[in-house]
Amino acid sequence: MDPAAPPPRLVELARAHGVATDYWDWQGRHVTVSAGAIRAVLTALGVDSGDDDAIEHSISDIELRHWRRTLPPSVVAREGWTPHVHAHVAAGTGIRLDILLEDGGVREARQVDRWVPDRDVDGRSMGQATFELPGDLPTGWHRLVAHLDVPAVDEGSTEATLVVTPQRLELPPALAEGRVVGLQAQLYQVRSAESWGIGDLRDLADLATWAAAAHDADFLLINPLHAAEPMPPVEPSPYLPTTRRFVSPLYLRVEDVPELARLDPTAHRKALSLAAGARALNALDRIDRDAAWTAKKEALRLIFDGGLAGQRERSFAEFCAREGEGLETFATWSALAEVHGLPWTGWPVELRDPRDAAVATFRHDHADDVDFHRWLQWLLEQQLATVQQEARSAGMPLGIVHDLAVGVHPTGADAWGLGDALARGVTVGAPPDQFNQLGQDWSQPPWRPDRLAELGYAPFRDMVRTILRDSGGIRVDHIIGLFRLWWIPAGCTPAEGTYVHYDHEALLGILVLEAERAGAVVIGEDLGVVAPHVRDDMSERGLVGTSILWFEWEEDRPKPPERYRELCLSTVTTHDLPPSAGYLSLEHVTVREHLGLLTRPVAEERAHEEASIRRLREACVERGLLDPGAGVSAVVEALHRWMALTPSRMLAVALADVVGDRRAVNQPGTDDEYPNWRIPLSGPDGRPVSLEEVREADLAPVLFAALRGERSAD
Repeated sequence: MDPAAPPPRLVELARAHGVATDYWDWQGRHVTVSAGAIRAVLTALGVDSGDDDAIEHSISDIELRHWRRTLPPSVVAREGWTPHVHAHVAAGTGIRLDILLEDGGVREARQVDRWVPDRDVDGRSMGQATFELPGDLPTGWHRLVAHLDVPAVDEGSTEATLVVTPQRLELPPALAEGRVVGLQAQLYQVRSAESWGIGDLRDLADLATWAAAAHDADFLLINPLHAAEPMPPVEPSPYLPTTRRFVSPLYLRVEDVPELARLDPTAHRKALSLAAGARALNALDRIDRDAAWTAKKEALRLIFDGGLAGQRERSFAEFCAREGEGLETFATWSALAEVHGLPWTGWPVELRDPRDAAVATFRHDHADDVDFHRWLQWLLEQQLATVQQEARSAGMPLGIVHDLAVGVHPTGADAWGLGDALARGVTVGAPPDQFNQLGQDWSQPPWRPDRLAELGYAPFRDMVRTILRDSGGIRVDHIIGLFRLWWIPAGCTPAEGTYVHYDHEALLGILVLEAERAGAVVIGEDLGVVAPHVRDDMSERGLVGTSILWFEWEEDRPKPPERYRELCLSTVTTHDLPPSAGYLSLEHVTVREHLGLLTRPVAEERAHEEASIRRLREACVERGLLDPGAGVSAVVEALHRWMALTPSRMLAVALADVVGDRRAVNQPGTDDEYPNWRIPLSGPDGRPVSLEEVREADLAPVLFAALRGERSAD
């Protein structure tokens, strides 16, 4: 990238599009973004900045496009607000602005001002009419419709999305009344004797009911269940899905599909044989998603081919109608991938655009295959609903809390189906920080903030709404991405990117609206380099933040637990760090040294981490939580008792800590260099641990009691 400081007019253009031209890094140093990086990011936003003339034309075009639109594409306001909406019309044109409510009602906005500037757009003298929206509009998804005496400059701009959001998300009763304590787990790791090589939704239900019944757990936070590729090779990372709206059928429990019992004897024997073969995968020290899905898909196809009848058939039809075009697009992509392979960028040209007539022809000719993938999503919705019902019935007031990944695979279903709502030529990542000193590139295309607004935020809403269905909450990974995201131009290192800003008022508001409708809590993972106002904005909207013990320091000492945030999910560890026993033995340093991810000598890194652990142990001893010289298990217990001293409303213990696991499930900044997301739940000796063995784990009562500030009866 060009290291020279960007010229002033390029800076002006960048800022008009929300592109940062400078920032402060994790060490407090001011960094100026190169002109080359700024131009690359602007190109991904559809803005030409190739030379001085292009920059001037793009700056002029911003204002012209603004005036050509009668209404802004979207208006997002809070309940009780009386926002002003500016409509652009030819001078002297009469205009009325109606509000079409979600429930079918109609309201009229009050015109409060009319101003006719000396402005010529496409041969017309343009004026601006200002309307005030009523302050008593209900929350929900509404429409604004402008009625003009004469045709608009842009006929497509006379309607707009109006979203009225709650001022604040009220906490679910259990959380509003006090503290909740839960379990966090990576579901694919949790393999029972009946699993097909990977933890599934029956395992999830069993884990939740055990945690609730045996340890009074209030919730179970799991990894993203987003869909991956429909055939091998299946992407192992739950944080790099093909879509975030739909769920991976890898998590289906085949035996829980009612139609299995209706198969003819031959097909039924075949399904049972596939199950027996897949269960052999449970003994492996690596999770083999390809083998598991190959067996499971064949069995599910046998069941699908057996057909539906009666109410089940009607229920499936209703599901397809409700999910509509989004489901059809995803199912079509899945069927196309099975025929033409991946990535879709290598498909025949006419199949690369979901709107092309050739795609419609394919869908007609392969209707059965498309229906198979829709049917899988229907089964997933049913099994997820059953999981939540069983978790709540077992005593969990929140039940399952789902995880929303930052983005999607660059050549996945969303990248095909959502078109230019996702930016091209850039990826999402994170700048260098203390724990990832080279920065991170997550290989995901980001939302284009301008296109989200033009689409009325529908893709974001549909994604959030699906994840919140039948759940007690949602954890938003890297929630600071709703404020600003680190965009990395293709061919550049993570350090050579820059921030792009989003309308966080709109995105947080929509998140709050959909969570309120679902009766769910929203947890924002706000770790890393965080702009100063982000946590204040989250707290104001009723969103729960995130604190990890190892990241909470003040002046080279552990932050006193009393100084943790109240509206927060606080835990000892996270999936991007080794389990506590592994961290205490410097597993993370050993791995990063082996992979060449350290930016300072290993001796210095070890000394720094050993000093941090020593200070934390000393702090625990000072508070009477730990005896001097105690072993690893006692330290792990003390760390959880430390968390009990915080005012945080949500606390959780990692399942990996419950079984004494030491290996990190993920090493950020790596791909195949480390077996990310493929390590099964294991004990201290590295041997895989089954769900049945989890129930007998000695540390389970100890750590749950520690989080409640109690001594275990055991």
